[in-house]
Amino acid sequence: MVAAAVSGDAASLRYPRRFHSARQRNERLARLLRLVARVETVDEGLLDRLGRGMFARDELGAQLVAPMRRAPDDPQRVAMTQFKAALAEGIEAVPDAPSALRQFFAVIDDVPDWVDFDLLEQGARAFRRFGRSRDDVLLQLSLIGGYRFAGPADLLVQTGGLTGSGAMRRLGQTQLWADAVSAPGGMRRDGEGFRLTVHVRVMHALVNHQFETNGRWDIHQHGLPINQSDQAGTLGLFNSTVLIGMRMLGRIVAKAESLAVMHLWKYVGWLMGVDENWLFDTEREQNFFNYHVLLAQAGATPAGADLAAALVDGQLTQHYEHLSRVRGHYARLRLLSMLRYFLGKEGLGDLNLPVTPAWAVPPIIVANLLESGLIARTDLGRRYLDRAADRSSQRLLKLRFGKAAAEIGALPNLHPGACPRRPIQRDRVT
Repeated sequence: MVAAAVSGDAASLRYPRRFHSARQRNERLARLLRLVARVETVDEGLLDRLGRGMFARDELGAQLVAPMRRAPDDPQRVAMTQFKAALAEGIEAVPDAPSALRQFFAVIDDVPDWVDFDLLEQGARAFRRFGRSRDDVLLQLSLIGGYRFAGPADLLVQTGGLTGSGAMRRLGQTQLWADAVSAPGGMRRDGEGFRLTVHVRVMHALVNHQFETNGRWDIHQHGLPINQSDQAGTLGLFNSTVLIGMRMLGRIVAKAESLAVMHLWKYVGWLMGVDENWLFDTEREQNFFNYHVLLAQAGATPAGADLAAALVDGQLTQHYEHLSRVRGHYARLRLLSMLRYFLGKEGLGDLNLPVTPAWAVPPIIVANLLESGLIARTDLGRRYLDRAADRSSQRLLKLRFGKAAAEIGALPNLHPGACPRRPIQRDRVT
């Protein structure tokens, strides 16, 4: 992994100030994960790499974005139309493609030897079949649960992501991407999951460029805006954290399903630019890593509470066809109930959310036990669960997008002559 440490005062920092700044609190929050991952002793070397990884970016993405700010008549300028054409049709669809564009697609089009598309498809099928409970876990344990820590939450507030009236639409975009990743053939080169994953990678690179240069981001405090450590930690919220959450909701997850889901998200993480040393084949490896990610975090900031409130209150504004007021209040209470189950009183306190009984959880556990322990045992039952999961996903997308097109946010054009990147010093992280 190559770290890009800013020059000046920050160059003398080994870690950003937020790193490892709430260890006792985070050890308490991570007690269950420590048991699940069977962590006997903390790997201080891994913690050190996570701290330094907060000063490391996706360099391939950065090398693609930098030429986007060149003058329009510069032959090495990468235009957004060129990127979109190469992503949709392949690099050969772009005559005289700039070298940065060719280098980017030479990497992402070269599928790693370890990718097993049959296993990946099994993982996608299992991930789809988790249905509504999967979306609950992603929202409650992965997304809102992640707001209890400084850094990524603060960046989301500054970018306007998942705040205000657009909160539910942004949530729908995340669901749309997860659905595309787990669709049949979605991660093949011509699949929608592949396209959206690369789209998100470039969007991250554009956000990094913007916030590294606009003077609004405190790199000394937080590290780089979208850094390797945070990216790897976020990936862990989509694989092993989802599997833990599904089991907490009564789902029986077979070992073969676990390995397949992990393989699916390993390839997604590779395409996203996560360092290959932080991509894992098994839940135990990922959970061991996730435990150290939690120890590396800071405490909560007001940004996390703002984001959580936007998603909780956003339940009231979804696009219900009938009885919108009643259904909105029910959805909000249901979400708070499940957050009580997943995050506990302390987690709700961190996010300034009201504490309610976990009344919504028992019937979900019963339903998941019935589905995974009985219905999923036959081909007919599995087909039924697949159709039910697809219908649930479509209903959620309709609630979040309404009559608007369900699509990922467009990539912004980076205007030529934008503020140049601050000088950097490159260092090796081992």
